[in-house]
Amino acid sequence: MATSNQLESLLLQLDDRSYKSYRDIKGSYQFPDFTLVIDRVQGDPFASPSQVRVYLPQSVAGFPSELYRTDSRAIALEDYLTRSFDWVAGEMSCRRGTGNSGLIAITRVGQSVLERTSALVSDQGVEIRFVVGLPARGRRISGRQAAEMLCQDIPDIIDQSIKYEVLDPAEIKHHVETVEDADWLRQQLGPRELVAFIPNGAILPRSSGVDDKPLQEDAIAFQSPKTLQVAFTCPNRGLITGMGIPEGITLIVGGGYHGKSTVLKAIELGVYNHIPGDGRELVVTNPTAVKIRAEDGRGISGVDISPFINQLPQGRSTEKFSTTNASGSTSQAANIMEALEAGTELLLVDEDTAATNFMIRDRRMQELIAKDKEPITPFIDKVQQLYTEYGVSTILVMGGSGDYFDVADTVIAMDNFQPQDVTEKAQLIAEKYFTERSAEGGKHFGTITPRVPLAHGIDPSRGRKAVKLKVRDVDEVGFGAENIDLSAVEQIVEVGQLRAISKALVYAKEHYIDERLTLSEILALVMRDIEEEGFDVLTFFPEGDLVQFRPLELAAALNRLRTLSVL
Repeated sequence: MATSNQLESLLLQLDDRSYKSYRDIKGSYQFPDFTLVIDRVQGDPFASPSQVRVYLPQSVAGFPSELYRTDSRAIALEDYLTRSFDWVAGEMSCRRGTGNSGLIAITRVGQSVLERTSALVSDQGVEIRFVVGLPARGRRISGRQAAEMLCQDIPDIIDQSIKYEVLDPAEIKHHVETVEDADWLRQQLGPRELVAFIPNGAILPRSSGVDDKPLQEDAIAFQSPKTLQVAFTCPNRGLITGMGIPEGITLIVGGGYHGKSTVLKAIELGVYNHIPGDGRELVVTNPTAVKIRAEDGRGISGVDISPFINQLPQGRSTEKFSTTNASGSTSQAANIMEALEAGTELLLVDEDTAATNFMIRDRRMQELIAKDKEPITPFIDKVQQLYTEYGVSTILVMGGSGDYFDVADTVIAMDNFQPQDVTEKAQLIAEKYFTERSAEGGKHFGTITPRVPLAHGIDPSRGRKAVKLKVRDVDEVGFGAENIDLSAVEQIVEVGQLRAISKALVYAKEHYIDERLTLSEILALVMRDIEEEGFDVLTFFPEGDLVQFRPLELAAALNRLRTLSVL
């Protein structure tokens, strides 16, 4: 292994040579406190930055084993170190020429605490993965500046961000214990027959529609109604109380701008942990929860939507429904059936983003349009069947239809961001004002039909490249010659999740899509391999920008691939 002095000398020798000569620095270098590994060297100053790793033995890093003794704690500590490196690198990184010259950056993070490949902690040591924009003048190597970056700036960043002795032990401990408590709380939901928990004192409103940080001014702390209040004794925090949402059908009602959608959004993202100070750090939700919405224009491949839609004009079947341009109702039906196929136990629906004709057909409309002329069975007639027959609960934000009182087990009214249990009142209203609408769709929900994906419909190649992937922010993946639109998949919160999902699609095709395994079986096998071998199983060399995803989002991406074909 070469030394840091040899790396510095090599970079000075490369000064003013063609940019492609940077490839000569690929390899490992021993610094006094750590090992620097350059895994991939960019071929152009405007190309994706070079991928680099730093490894510190634990004798240098110095983190007590109690901070990473469990998976939950390790992920929390790795999250903390990623944020620490990001902050220090952001302070020190500066522009040093054309393109990405001078960049030192780690994967972007948000408010969530997720497993990432950017930092790995073990008894042996700490590994940090990041990118470096090797400096250039035009398309010529700026060797002296590169030597400053790699041999001076990176050691300084490591000294200030990744060594326990220079960090705040109390802050790290709080970060780790907060995440551990949230994981523990989520595990208690099932035994307590709950699907979500919101603690008293939580701050749910966000700073703005484009800023996920907590609202700072005039934020109202959450307080559970007494009838729904539950208590837990967390491993670290001790006693905590708040609102438990029971299994079954729950309505969240209330006037406009009183916090209905804000509560649902917090529940939706309660499948992930959050950093201390987020306001939602102890909001937890059944980890399989899926936000369902209408999604006009999406493609659908061979989905059995017959529990909701049948008797289409011209006798078209809905047991293997396919389209390249779904309507609001057919897309919402497909989104539900796909989520059920992927294993959800909790559906989350906001009427603001749902198809009205899919959600309800009132008595007057039933009288005007006979059932034999209406192919849609509204959700109101299937939601209880889904729970009683399959154990799948639903939380709905509903402000416009009291007909749902007839099927709700729990009704929560939001008043100025404060919840009230109005279940009894809603039931009395339902008895007093009988809707007279007729239930549709039969006495049973119907079949959740498994599908078998075919390999020929999953092609990541483009031109001469066998695999061509491109991630565009958090809403679109370029997959070969196709674009997968994930803008309606609201539980994707970091761009690194899309990078990991796109690679997992390629991995699934190469290893498990064989015209025999069902989609749910493929998901289970891919997630098993990642759990056993880590995210590096998806890549040719270690990458630092892959982020934890759920099988439900992997299924969502596969289902939105317009070339998907199924048996």
